[in-house]
Amino acid sequence: MKFRDFVCFEATITDLQANGRDDVITQLVSSLDKAGKLEEGKCREITKEVIKRENEASTGLGKGVAVPHIKHKAVKSVIASIGQSSTGIDFFALDKQPVYSVILLISPADDPDEHLQAMESIFKHLQQERFRKFLRQCRSAKQVEELLTEADEDPSL
Repeated sequence: MKFRDFVCFEATITDLQANGRDDVITQLVSSLDKAGKLEEGKCREITKEVIKRENEASTGLGKGVAVPHIKHKAVKSVIASIGQSSTGIDFFALDKQPVYSVILLISPADDPDEHLQAMESIFKHLQQERFRKFLRQCRSAKQVEELLTEADEDPSL
């Protein structure tokens, strides 16, 4: 699965205003809602579910990235939004370092294969230091889209 198959570039936020983990999640879910990617009236419910999931186990992977994710009946296909913070967010990451890049993933509750494919694509790229560095340097939604399009075409990025 490629990034362009599930990332909503219209929901990209390259200057997250939120400082805390829960506020970042709220901002990213709201961006997907504003882009029309969530079932109407489900924004608050989805936000609560993502935060609940984070409270169970942090998705702050370390090395400045976090991938909060849930499966929910309010989406028909896998959808993601990307957020960037220049100051860093305490996401309770495994390495105890701030998070600068957040990829929020919401998958249909009834399609675990699609969820796993999207997660595999995200993690494959996030394991590469070059990709993480380039992602962190993106200052506009267009730059994020260009980077992810390039990563789709060149898996070594």
